[in-house]
Amino acid sequence: MPITWDSRLDTGIDVIDAQHKRIVDYINDLEIAKIKGNKALTMEVIEQLIDYTQSHFGFEESMLEEAGYKFLKPHKKVHELFIKRVTEFTMRAAKGEDIADELHSMLAKWLLNHIANEDRDYSDTVKNMVGAEAAHHENNAVIPAARSGFISGLLGRFFR
Repeated sequence: MPITWDSRLDTGIDVIDAQHKRIVDYINDLEIAKIKGNKALTMEVIEQLIDYTQSHFGFEESMLEEAGYKFLKPHKKVHELFIKRVTEFTMRAAKGEDIADELHSMLAKWLLNHIANEDRDYSDTVKNMVGAEAAHHENNAVIPAARSGFISGLLGRFFR
């Protein structure tokens, strides 16, 4: 069953919510490939999902570091454990094992839980940092688009 985005998953940080929605799209694409029984397409989607998710994690961690998020280390550890788990799936798939059902189920559960819990926990910290930065720039008559400057700078480092 495809994952349907629910507003309860919104962090209130547009760029993060857009990235999370893209990850949901990949998980849904994985389900479609799995239903079609197309192993080549399934592996392609898995590779794209892993690549995009790693870029998202790097972006998110840099954003949290900039914002001074006090639980950054444990948040990074959660990301590392996730990547390790997905890597184990890909190694099994490379040996010819059909992991699509198990991987899809794990991804759907993990992502929804991670967004609803760990990611929502940092949203106020990031929004406060971005808001303070924007106010500082506005008071100094510099470009009032500090939010987009901060975000676009991070985006440029992780998504090309």
